[in-house]
Order: sequence, then structure tokens, then C-alpha cells
Amino acid sequence: ADRDRYYYGNDILFERHPDIINRLCIDAPSLLPVLLDGLIWRSRITEEGRRRVNYYIKHLVVDADGRFSNAIEWITDNRDPKIVCHPVVLMVIDLIWDRAAFRTFLYGKMWFLFMLVIFVLSQSVLRHLEVGAPARSASLRISIFVCRCFIYIC
Repeated sequence: ADRDRYYYGNDILFERHPDIINRLCIDAPSLLPVLLDGLIWRSRITEEGRRRVNYYIKHLVVDADGRFSNAIEWITDNRDPKIVCHPVVLMVIDLIWDRAAFRTFLYGKMWFLFMLVIFVLSQSVLRHLEVGAPARSASLRISIFVCRCFIYIC
């Protein structure tokens, strides 16, 4: 099989109709699984009980301009759980999550976790650091004040 031009010329299809996923979601949702099945090539030959599979997902990940495609957004707006669980959609979502979105998500959560540690430090740990002493030392009060100011400002 010619893997570059496989299955009804999917490059030509997506060049001619870049919003084919959106059109199918709106006008003919029953045809969407047929299109997605057509983006999978399964080898007829098995090796050691496994079969080679090619996913043609380039147009579902990026559009003609090189930006992220809106295909996943259109599929999620459709709200069909059978389509979201399709192997092609899962491959696209896993690819985007593993290669692009995970780091951004993790960096955002790292700031939240840092702020949480500062909050717990200022509200609980530093307050109970000197349990036996009736009057807190000036350095301890200043450190609590600095931590709380940092939380309120950031």
C-alpha cells in the first residue's frame, strides 16, 4: 500500500474541506465514525501476534497554517461519548497531552503547589513552632508576616 496517499486521499480531503469534522458533527454525526475509521490503516500481516497500525492524524492535530486544529474542540462540542472514545480521537488527544499540554499544565500547578506550601508554612507550621514559649520571637513574627504578605500579594 502507498502509505503517503492511502485512503481516498485524506490530504486532498482536508485541503479541500478543512472543516470536514465540524460539518460532519453538525450535519451528519453518523458519518463521523466512518471518516475516523478511514484514517486508520491496519496491516493484514501479523508479526508475533501483533499487527502494524498507521494513524493518519496530521490534519486533526494541525491545520494548514501550522496552528492547532479545531477538530478536537468540534468533537468535544458534539458531546458524543462514542466518538470521543474512538481510537483516532484518543491517539490525537494523547499525542497533544503528552507532547504539548502536560508541561504547561504541570508548570501552572507547580505555582499553585508552591503557594500552598507557603500558605501552610505561614498559617500552621510557623505558628506552632515555639509551642512552649508564651511570646514569639521577633524573627518568627516577621517570617510569618512576610509569608502572609507574599500570599496576599501573589
